[in-house]
Amino acid sequence: MKGRNRNASEKRYHDLLCSVVGCIACRQSGEFNNYVSVHHIDGRTKPLAHWLVLPLCASHHQDLGLPGFIPVHPYKARFEAAYGKQNDLLRQSVQLLLDGGFDVPDAALDAAGMEKECQTSVAADSGAAHVTEGV
Repeated sequence: MKGRNRNASEKRYHDLLCSVVGCIACRQSGEFNNYVSVHHIDGRTKPLAHWLVLPLCASHHQDLGLPGFIPVHPYKARFEAAYGKQNDLLRQSVQLLLDGGFDVPDAALDAAGMEKECQTSVAADSGAAHVTEGV
């Protein structure tokens, strides 16, 4: 694949997203699934590419032909209509980490357009489903 390899900080962040947040699309329907991989929102070659990522299960990432799932590839518009805009899902994912007391790298906060002081739920601002504690 095109793009540079992830550095150690990016790899730790991806691991944290996958293990703590799990599939952000599954979370929209109240499910937790941490059997996920990272989806690059805007490709792999741009400067913040490895920070602009979402944790997604296989069925929400690629088209596996399974009923009940809308994958981001190749159905980006349908995916966003069902689960929320990818940038809003990114902010939700970061906010879940912050709410859980995890240290989020500054580069991840910058990519999401957030600051460390941002402790309120972004879900209400984004029009996406609300994220509650313990979900």
